[in-house]
Order: sequence, then structure tokens, then C-alpha cells
Amino acid sequence: MAGTPHLVRGVDHVAYPTLDPAATVAFYRDALGFPVVHSICAAGWGPADHPDFIHFFFDIGNGDRLAFFYYFGYEPPRRGVKGDVYARFEDDVPDFFVSSRHLAIHVDGETDLMEYRRRLDSSRWPVELQVQHETIESIYTHDPNGYMVEITRALRPVTPQEDLDANLTIDALLDVLRADRPTMDALLARKAELILERAAGWAVPAPKLATGAPTR
Repeated sequence: MAGTPHLVRGVDHVAYPTLDPAATVAFYRDALGFPVVHSICAAGWGPADHPDFIHFFFDIGNGDRLAFFYYFGYEPPRRGVKGDVYARFEDDVPDFFVSSRHLAIHVDGETDLMEYRRRLDSSRWPVELQVQHETIESIYTHDPNGYMVEITRALRPVTPQEDLDANLTIDALLDVLRADRPTMDALLARKAELILERAAGWAVPAPKLATGAPTR
């Protein structure tokens, strides 16, 4: 919203459940080198049927943390054949949907990215994919819980024009979602309309010549 102060300062932590805390520590602390920085031992917490649990945190840089819950004695129902310990899907659910939920961690450059590739490739969780996207290069693997983990570096800065384009895209999406069957074609058509509607406001005035400046 225009004029609303942007007060947040990034991610404090992201948290997931784990059924295998030993392998989780082996992956994040021992293979990747993310230090354990905090833990909470909760006994008798909440209602009578709430299991005791430990909540533990890894430092992923920049003051951000990745956390896990391990619930003592709890085994979730076994459903589906795809996914992770939090969400399971049947085999007919396409892979693109199953793998869309993931954690991406940023590093400063190619040297750091390749160092994490080296660490993963020498562990039980080697890199499964390395790819350059539009503005980033990433490596991917799955952690012991089945969560997809991405480590990424920027190939170039994101420009203000791309920020503008992103807002046009989202505004167009919100408009076409009001239809019964939204499509990409409808989104692109609506985006083109929004560009025409708003283009006048983006015009940059031509620089004025200083008074008395010579002309040629």
C-alpha cells in the first residue's frame, strides 16, 4: 500500500517439522556447516495430548535462522508416495507441484556457491540440479526430511524496471482471477492494458537546457 511504512527487517526464522533430527543435524550442521545457535526443550507444553518437543535453530547468515521441531513419540500417518514429512501426495500429483515448496538460501558469489556444491557432493545429499535462471544461479538438493533446499547467487542486480514489471504482473493476476477460468493469455492481455493505462505516468521529462546555453 502506498505510503505504508515498510518496517520488517527480513526473516527471523522459518520452521519445519522433522522425523529424523540426527540426519537433519548431519545435513545442515555437519555437511553444510550451518551452526546450531538456539534450542528450546518443551516438556509438558500445551494441552495434555501435546507431545514433548525440541525446537532447534541453525544460523543461515545475515541474522536469519532455519528451525525444526522434533516431537517425541509422534509418528504421522503414512499417506501418499511423494513430498516431504509435512505434506505427502499420491503418485498422480505432478512433480512440479510437489517440488514447488522449497527454501532458498543466498550466497555472495560463484566461489561461495561452488563451495557449497563441494560440501553437498561430498555428503550423503549431493547436488541434484544446477541451473541459471533469469537473474540467479542455483544448486538444489533435498534434505533428510524431503524438503527441497536451494542455494543461490545473483547473476546481476534486479532493476527498478523489473520491480515495476512485477507489480504490473501481480495487479493483472488479481484482475484475471475474478474470472471463472483464469489463463496466462488473459493475464498477459490484462497486463498490456495496464501498461497502456499507466504509461503516461512513467514518462521522464526531457532535460532542459540551461538558460543561455549555446545551441548548434
